[in-house]
Amino acid sequence: MKNGKEKVILANWKMRLNLKETQELAQEMVKKFKDFNGGTVGLCPNFISLPSVKKILDGSQIKLGAQDVFWEEVGAYTGEISAKILSEVGCDYVLIGHSERRELLMENYEMIHKKLKVVLSSTKLTPVVCIGENWDERKTDRRNFVLYEQMHQALSGIDLKESRDIIIAYEPIWAIGSGTAIEPEEAQYAHKIIKMTLSDMFGEKTVERNFKIIYGGSVNKDNAKDFVGLENLDGLLVGGASLKADEFYAVAKTITNF
Repeated sequence: MKNGKEKVILANWKMRLNLKETQELAQEMVKKFKDFNGGTVGLCPNFISLPSVKKILDGSQIKLGAQDVFWEEVGAYTGEISAKILSEVGCDYVLIGHSERRELLMENYEMIHKKLKVVLSSTKLTPVVCIGENWDERKTDRRNFVLYEQMHQALSGIDLKESRDIIIAYEPIWAIGSGTAIEPEEAQYAHKIIKMTLSDMFGEKTVERNFKIIYGGSVNKDNAKDFVGLENLDGLLVGGASLKADEFYAVAKTITNF
């Protein structure tokens, strides 16, 4: 990671843990990261657990994130949750357009664009916009086009103020949950494409000031070292390896010690 940006390591706990397990793991994380000073660490538990996890994290340096958000501020939208509510709960980050939502729930980039707009306009939450190609798109050499299209659909027309940050999480769908991360050189190339596209859209100065690019996809304590030192890589979005405090700490320590 050859840039001066502070690294971001986010744990996505998905729907893996019940309330008690979530609280216990959050407590373990607070203890484990007590003296950590390598970057920003955030936990993204399920919606029900957000208030109790926030209480556990109070007084620690660990940030709180949500796994999704709706694109309206208020209204008759059964089962949804607004950006303002997440902000009131105490969230610092929110995932937008995770690949599992795109694959399983048919979420598209028109929806993702609307979610990003409401997060930026109504809260101080840092959005984590997820992009990435599936296996068919990769094997037919369409990755570059897919990433370009996803970013333009999600980000075009966004009013980006100087003080706002956006994180782009590159997560190749075919690598998620596989237990095997992509080759580091391949991740670096994808991140280069992402940065070039962002620079074309917003200008290099804005990209350096407002954007971070992180990787997500089967990163664990054994392969995290392979990503150390890669250009255009500002952190990680960690899934399964974040379900154990020791392993998540090892990943964070490895990636931020460079």
